Amino acid sequence: MAAQPREQFLPRRLRRQAGRDGPLAIGHGQTNSQPRTVRDMLELLDVQPGQRVLDVGSGSGWTTALLAELVGPQGSVLGVERVPDLVVSGSGAVAARGMPWARVRAAERGTLGAPDEAPFDRILVSAMAAALPDALVDQLEAHGILVGPVGGRMLRVERDDAAPGGRRVTEHGYYRFVPLVTD
Repeated sequence: MAAQPREQFLPRRLRRQAGRDGPLAIGHGQTNSQPRTVRDMLELLDVQPGQRVLDVGSGSGWTTALLAELVGPQGSVLGVERVPDLVVSGSGAVAARGMPWARVRAAERGTLGAPDEAPFDRILVSAMAAALPDALVDQLEAHGILVGPVGGRMLRVERDDAAPGGRRVTEHGYYRFVPLVTD
């Protein structure tokens, strides 16, 4: 996390609060997630160099940059975001970090994730879903992993065709996030 300092992804007015271990409102009803929560999610996601990663709800671009740090230049990270102002600021912040293997784009209305660029080895979801979003699980490569909050609990979902329902799901504590917009 030290390689991608949080303050570089925050609006100027919030940069003095970057060291606070709590979510920070970045406008439009969205937040820059609590660092401890981000760390927990990244550990569960177990990103490896060279992987293809989707970052759903990329917001400020911080998690996209952290993921890019983990995959390195042999991998790729795509952040998708629904709020146009955050697409602009997040993509600018990621571009300023000098990692051309990472980018942020506008999420397509009515489409969850980026099925046009699937499959992905890993998917990070930074917004609370009411139920496990099958549309995102379907974008995983075989044995790919999705981590995100569902119904108040952090889930780690591994796509495994040999498992019941084609996936292995484990729960990892309770969390609060902004809601996942699915339309």
